[in-house]
Amino acid sequence: MKIFENQKHKCAFIGMVHLRALPGTPANTLTMPEILDAALKDAETLVSGGCDALLVENMADLPYLNGHVGPEIVSAMAIAVDRIVSRFDLPVGVQVLAGANCEAMALATCAGASFIRAEAFAYAHVADEGLMNASAAEVLRLRKHLGSSVRVWADVQKKHACHAITSDARLEDLAHGFEFCGADALIVTGVSTGCEAHIEDVAKVRPAGLPVVIGSGITSANASKFGAAADGLIVGTSIKIDGNWRQPVELERVQAIARELEKI
Repeated sequence: MKIFENQKHKCAFIGMVHLRALPGTPANTLTMPEILDAALKDAETLVSGGCDALLVENMADLPYLNGHVGPEIVSAMAIAVDRIVSRFDLPVGVQVLAGANCEAMALATCAGASFIRAEAFAYAHVADEGLMNASAAEVLRLRKHLGSSVRVWADVQKKHACHAITSDARLEDLAHGFEFCGADALIVTGVSTGCEAHIEDVAKVRPAGLPVVIGSGITSANASKFGAAADGLIVGTSIKIDGNWRQPVELERVQAIARELEKI
């Protein structure tokens, strides 16, 4: 099913804008103007390369806080998202790590973004940040309070996490639970950043009736395979210089994935 109204590809190509480490985080070395300049350059490369949408994330803010971030992160990301939304005529999403889903909903609404990516939307799991609990009730009440139309894309089983706490539930049952809790799309991933998902997991979550997006491990070698099975592909690591998520986006790598998706 089509996720965005004017997407170029049958399967939407969502390119990651990984913000450089934000003010107050351990790895921060850049000023806000420098961070914004780098983000806009990455966004420009993604748009030029053929992406259908962009997703802005504070991935460099390691180690992540659990379920919340401070006002300095919300402020910095809101500025970045506003600049990107204002400059490019594409849908823009937001993810605030780790699991700061209410903050993501608020800043997405205020900055004009279209969707958020939410960890720990339903159920619970143990991530490297610690125990993460469900946030659907708070996030959707905030969306209602704000009169917002921002959609929620939810990770069914978050990468970089252990899921023993829900091991008695099948993936397809979890997917139905996410739909029951009000998610607008489901994200399937591998076990870590850059790790390929299992193609059969797409079929397992399909019966929930929501768009299915692959959230990790997409490369030019597997884009057509996953693109034929899913409704959207979120791509970050493989489109960076040397396949390193900390590096800038490389135009040729973006174009290579776009070409594969055009074959579908």
